[in-house]
Amino acid sequence: MWVNENGMLRQTSDETRVKFRTSISKEILEQLKQQADQHGTFVNYLLEDGLKDVLQQDAITFNKETRPKDRIQYKTTYDKQLLESVRALAKDNQLYINDVIEYGVQFIDVERAKAGQYRYRIE
Repeated sequence: MWVNENGMLRQTSDETRVKFRTSISKEILEQLKQQADQHGTFVNYLLEDGLKDVLQQDAITFNKETRPKDRIQYKTTYDKQLLESVRALAKDNQLYINDVIEYGVQFIDVERAKAGQYRYRIE
């Protein structure tokens, strides 16, 4: 992101974002990459949109028996507050964070997700 200081632009990192590594289904990740490319955004912005929707729900119906077997490591950045809320939700429902992330994929609305240019915003 860029910060406007005294009429000059200075590039800086967004302090509200944190790095996070998780395991996610390879098939789901490939679908999200295609969707992100088609709509000019990034996978983590899509995941964040789905997670925001999950946090607004009263309950999570997740069957632990249907966990994908093709999980791979995936590193990206998330909004710090969102990730903390997802951690709490996962703990309350006795799930792993990656379960909540994969559950949230079904609630992604690409029209609502941040555009790829969001990371180049000026504040």
